[in-house]
Amino acid sequence: MTPFPLDLAALFGKAGMYLVFLLIGFFFGYTLEISGFNKSTLLAGQFYFRDSRVIKVMFTAIITAMVLIFLATGLGLLDYNLIWVPPTYLWPGIVGGLIMGVGFILGGFCPGTSLVSAATFKLDGIAFVAGGLVGVFLFSETEKFYDAFFNGSYYGRLTLMDVLHISTGQAVLLVLIVALGLFWVAEKLEQLYGGKAPSTGSKPRYAAWFGTLALGLVILTIGQPTNADKWNRIASEKEALLKERSVQISPAELLTSIADDQLRVIMLDVRSERDYNLFHIHGARRVDMNNMLAIAEELLIDPKIGETVTVLMSNDEVAATEAWKVLVAEEVPNVYILEGGINEWLSIFAMDDPNITPKDGPVGEDELRYNFSVALGDKWEAADPFIHEWELEFEPKIKLEKKRGPTAGGCG
Repeated sequence: MTPFPLDLAALFGKAGMYLVFLLIGFFFGYTLEISGFNKSTLLAGQFYFRDSRVIKVMFTAIITAMVLIFLATGLGLLDYNLIWVPPTYLWPGIVGGLIMGVGFILGGFCPGTSLVSAATFKLDGIAFVAGGLVGVFLFSETEKFYDAFFNGSYYGRLTLMDVLHISTGQAVLLVLIVALGLFWVAEKLEQLYGGKAPSTGSKPRYAAWFGTLALGLVILTIGQPTNADKWNRIASEKEALLKERSVQISPAELLTSIADDQLRVIMLDVRSERDYNLFHIHGARRVDMNNMLAIAEELLIDPKIGETVTVLMSNDEVAATEAWKVLVAEEVPNVYILEGGINEWLSIFAMDDPNITPKDGPVGEDELRYNFSVALGDKWEAADPFIHEWELEFEPKIKLEKKRGPTAGGCG
């Protein structure tokens, strides 16, 4: 199994986890303070091209984290799906960025640096934090009036790789080149507007630049693990679950789970459109097998995925099992397979329906074993059986694991 990111709650308990967070926050704040980022005059200098240390520090942090993250994922040491990538809301993001940018220019602080300034009892920092709290209150009281805009233009987990249609390694190199170019431009502007002497350079700095670019080339060379690579790392453990029939739940358990108001169930039907239109369970969503990686990404950014059971179904179990492997390899929690597929479901809940009859003779692998007088989709009575009309006995297999998922984060 991929060891990182670490599950701090499992390692140290809740109290230990919060202590780690406290220590990280303390050292982050301390670093900002000793760097002079508690001074609004210094921070504002970047907007007048007199002092570019903020840009340099922030971009250095970005490219360092980026290189280490994708190097670790490329080597199989880190699971990228357990790292929070904030979903993109395009226009709200642009408007929010403009508001924060104007506030930064006028006040001389961003949220994180204002807290550092306030912690060192600087009056402008305290005033900025107070203004921020007022803004938070006003936003919470007025958001209902522009909720559609605030939650609009949603693009999901969007990255440079998605936008530019390039590989992760190419994106890493592109950002590194842009960052180094920005550093060079910032220094030239400092000389022009801030009166700073031209930099004579230093061996450690050049070594850091070339070393970072070299790591970028390594990332480009080794690439990122495919879904097949991820499955191969966990195959021995997960294949055992399939053989033990631990993840194949009976139609009776699925119906009981659907009827349970305390349980959230997502049903994904991976069959052909034709079979789906003939018959599907009420509430099941048809998904294309070739689109399972996108489905995994969609599920992973769902804030309630840790409280959700995802059930995959095909006519028998073959296609559903392949889809299960994809989702499990992507670390989607609580994924199960409908035992016997739709054929087994129909053998129980459609046995008295004269319009749904078994086919004569053998059928192929993962094919429907029933004929339908008409294509009704989920309008068949068997598609939405009333649980109280059935005496159902089954061995319960669903064990809801509130598995750690991507953890939200943001700008200090």
